Amino acid sequence: MMVAGIGSRKGVSVEDVLAAIETALEAHGLAMTAISALATATLKKDEQAIAAAGRALNLPVIIVDDSALQATSPGTLSISSLSQDLAGTPSVSEASALAVAGAGAKLLGPRTLLGPVTCAIAISGDAP
Repeated sequence: MMVAGIGSRKGVSVEDVLAAIETALEAHGLAMTAISALATATLKKDEQAIAAAGRALNLPVIIVDDSALQATSPGTLSISSLSQDLAGTPSVSEASALAVAGAGAKLLGPRTLLGPVTCAIAISGDAP
C-alpha cells in the first residue's frame, strides 16, 4: 500500500492539493495510480480541498487521530515547528502517511512542499 500524507494551510484549493500530490509522486518517479489512499491529521478533517482531492482521485481520505500521529512521529524526516505546535508532530504529512501505511511503513523521502500544501509518500512494510 502506498499512501500520500497531506498537510496544508487553511483554505487551500483542491488544485493546490492535487498539484502537491503530483509533484511528490513525480519526485519519486511514480504515477498517480500508485497511491492507495490519502491521509491527514484530525485538525485537517474539515479542510474541503483535501476531501475534494480524494473524490477527484477516487481514493479514500483517512483521518489520523492525534495519538497515531504522535506514535509515528519518530519516523518523520522533516521538522516544522508550526506542525509540532498545532498537531503534536514534526510533520503532519509524513506522520499521517506513515500511520495509514501501517506497521513497518517507511517514507520514500522527506515531504514535498508546494506552496501552501505538503505531501509525503509512505509505503507499507509489506509492499514489494
